Amino acid sequence: MPRPAHHGGTADLSRRRMLYGTAAAGAAALLPVPSARAGAGAKRRVAVLGGGMSGLAAAHELVERGFEVTVFERRALGGKARSIPVKGTGRGGRRDLQGEHGFRFFPGFYRNVPDTMRRIPVPGNANGVHDNMFPLTSTRIARNGGRSDIITPDFSGAGGGFDLAALQETLTGVVEQAGAIPPDELALFVNRFVVYLTSSDERRLGQWENVPWWEYVRAEGRSRDYQAIVARFLTRGLVAVKEEVASTKTVGAMGQAFVLSGIGLGTDGGLARMLNAPTNEAWIDPWVDYLRGRGVRFEVGQTAEALETAAGRIRSVRLVDAAGTRRSAEADWFISAMPVERARALLSPAVLALDPSLETLKDLRTEWMNGLQFFLRRTPDGIGQEVNFMDSPWQITAVLQSRLWDRDIPRDYGDGSVVDCLSLDISDWDTPGIRYGRPAKRCSPAQIAAEAWAQMKDHLEDTGRSVLPDDLLHSWFLDPAISWNPATGRNANDDPLMVNTVGSWKNRPRPRTRVPNLFMAGDYVRTGVDLATMEGANESGRAAVNALLDAAGSPAGQVPVWPLYQPPELDGLKDLDARRYRAGQRNLFDTM
Repeated sequence: MPRPAHHGGTADLSRRRMLYGTAAAGAAALLPVPSARAGAGAKRRVAVLGGGMSGLAAAHELVERGFEVTVFERRALGGKARSIPVKGTGRGGRRDLQGEHGFRFFPGFYRNVPDTMRRIPVPGNANGVHDNMFPLTSTRIARNGGRSDIITPDFSGAGGGFDLAALQETLTGVVEQAGAIPPDELALFVNRFVVYLTSSDERRLGQWENVPWWEYVRAEGRSRDYQAIVARFLTRGLVAVKEEVASTKTVGAMGQAFVLSGIGLGTDGGLARMLNAPTNEAWIDPWVDYLRGRGVRFEVGQTAEALETAAGRIRSVRLVDAAGTRRSAEADWFISAMPVERARALLSPAVLALDPSLETLKDLRTEWMNGLQFFLRRTPDGIGQEVNFMDSPWQITAVLQSRLWDRDIPRDYGDGSVVDCLSLDISDWDTPGIRYGRPAKRCSPAQIAAEAWAQMKDHLEDTGRSVLPDDLLHSWFLDPAISWNPATGRNANDDPLMVNTVGSWKNRPRPRTRVPNLFMAGDYVRTGVDLATMEGANESGRAAVNALLDAAGSPAGQVPVWPLYQPPELDGLKDLDARRYRAGQRNLFDTM
């Protein structure tokens, strides 16, 4: 197996953090005092704890409404969405090869993220960063064992309005391509989809939130292909949670959103879109530049260690840098915009005494969904923009960057010998692989690369010998959030993902807490999209700002928040279902 493309190391990163932290420690410990324009007694200072998707979204909305914002980020701006340069790989004036936690995929039903993108200026782009997205036109769901692939239909002419019968026909056609699903099982799945589509909000939250997807689609005892496509792929492959524990409320909502956007309803643009360049170049860097130009302060290398309370409020946040230097930063308002595993570390007894409901954050569950990039010497034939390797034990999805980026990869990145990049998301880290017989959590980085390569080849014609010959591979790069411990034979993950297990909605916080000046943002907070995604993070940042504006009595306008689209043509059926649910009756279509 070719070598990893990682030539940097944690020592280099630690040295940079130490230098930065030492400099930051010499700066003022307090955030800027309110400006004269804020008026006497105005409380304008906001500390945003976390510089990922939710933190940047919150900072964006706050600074545009006249608040003084400082973002504290422990590692790098952009969070899980950021590009990760492979240090030391650039030669001859080229930039380093680009790694990533996972490739960026923008479903058409995203509305909040695109709105933010339109408001990030880019020279030459009439619609700012938004113009750096383009429609995904080539997506394939590959099967192994000689089974037929599933090709997504062309929805380019869609958008004529909602028709339940037409929707059933489209859904049947997509799943029917799998071929091996018996007709009665295909009818069962379409029926389950229609049941969800016509379920009232009360039933979705009161019943389906507490039913595992496996049970909802009645996968037990069904064919292997029904279980693989309907149960496993729609959960592990799309939302990184096991089908036996995935909330039907969440999986059903995502399925509905994808299908409706596929027929042109509730969409900002098509079924899905991708970026035309590495994420930092296309999105994060212009965003940070814009926010910095508006006055947002960024302090990177500062980890929020504790919330310090006084008089029933948050007085300050205690920060620590890589050198171990600690300081406190005061503010009028605090937004926790960190992942759930880090946010709950701030919930000291003093904070929980002010809002005991935050204790439920400890019951939220995380799983792994991390990226791996294969740098290639040539562009492979037979692979389009995006491929889902449906039957791979590790639930692998990949995009081919040359089909997406408007960059000349050998000219712009690396040493000129890398022509393309196959960027993978690995969504199942617990199922044994086909080469080593171990789950990804128990494989070394080199074994993860070799195993993922083998699983992709297993799905391609002639087991990948013509599409992915081994001499195609130049090097690889594993998300640095994954760290291998040879002594234990296990990996650790610095960037897990909150997953929607049955009954988890009640444990997720609202943006406004009972602490008067503390607000919650992050993909685990209750949102309309109800999934740990860029859209959920962005929506949560907007909601946190709206809660802060209310608490501050601000005259600034509320931040618009776009919910998932609900076809008004279904309102009558959903009203009927609400009455049936209150009466203890099944959904009208729940007959199979």
